[in-house]
Amino acid sequence: MALSSIQIHQLREHLDNCKKPLFFFDDDQDGLCAFLQLYRYKREGKGIIVKTTPKLGSVFADKVKEYGPDKVFILDLAVVEQDFIDEIKVPVVWVDHHSPLEIYNVKYFNPRLSNWEDNHPTSYMCHQVVQQDLWLGAIGCVADWFLPPFLNEFKKEFPDLIDKPYKTAPDIIYNTKLGHLIRIFSFVLKGKTNEVMKCINVLTRIDSPYEILNRETAQGRFLYKHYEQANKAYEPLLKDALKAAEKTKDNLVLFTYNDDKTSFTSDLGNELIYRHPGKVIIVGREKNDEMKCSIRASRIILPPIIEKCLVGLEGYGGGHEHACGLNVKARDFDEFVKRFREMI
Repeated sequence: MALSSIQIHQLREHLDNCKKPLFFFDDDQDGLCAFLQLYRYKREGKGIIVKTTPKLGSVFADKVKEYGPDKVFILDLAVVEQDFIDEIKVPVVWVDHHSPLEIYNVKYFNPRLSNWEDNHPTSYMCHQVVQQDLWLGAIGCVADWFLPPFLNEFKKEFPDLIDKPYKTAPDIIYNTKLGHLIRIFSFVLKGKTNEVMKCINVLTRIDSPYEILNRETAQGRFLYKHYEQANKAYEPLLKDALKAAEKTKDNLVLFTYNDDKTSFTSDLGNELIYRHPGKVIIVGREKNDEMKCSIRASRIILPPIIEKCLVGLEGYGGGHEHACGLNVKARDFDEFVKRFREMI
């Protein structure tokens, strides 16, 4: 279901009735594709990727004041602080599919407000509104481990990108050309924010997935080169992580690495849980005395466990039922893992 016909009309009106929108979006493929679809429909405004924190707080208010938008759109961000809304004094439209929050003075579109089980990705809801760029909607949805209702339409338009009748999103991600595109979209989000925004600006002008996959244009070659550079760092990490998983004798796979520049924790966590669906996965990256982690599990509801394990420790975490993020001080990490292992 996701958005109702009334909500689709309302959200489209919010887009149509602004002249200088500002878009904040999450730093994954779902958030990116949500932004790209709305921006390519509107052809006005500016996008800001939220990379440094999982929430939109008052520290981002200056970005709003600098740009001077007439409307702010927030896409695929799990937490928006009331202080941010109160400070910017601009109409706000928030489109998301994480656990609903109570917040005021916001036009809030979240399917879980009416149906807790409805977890359609943000990029799917944006596709409901714009009804264009089918390939961007497919990338965002499948990357979020969700098979959208329009997938058969996508297969007809791009039959070589899903060449077999795969039944699950991860099967598509790790075995098809669409999956290769999904990884490219993840990896162009890696690196310094100014470099990432260059890639995103290029993506707003890409009209076909083949421009990227086949490097048919200068813009496609630019994006593919950025992907290749990130992939060189990723492949050795993946090899080590898979070895760690194979050696693990209990049901918890723990893999950590040091890198203060690029985060691959989500990519590694997703691939490990696909290869080892019976395990629980923690992938951690140490940076600035903190462990920044991705946690994955196929059969366990993670957020309440993470919340209990963090009691008395310095950190925060949460997300979806089977895919969560965690930030905890490095000095507390061993204690967190000990508690987590006991609870699962």
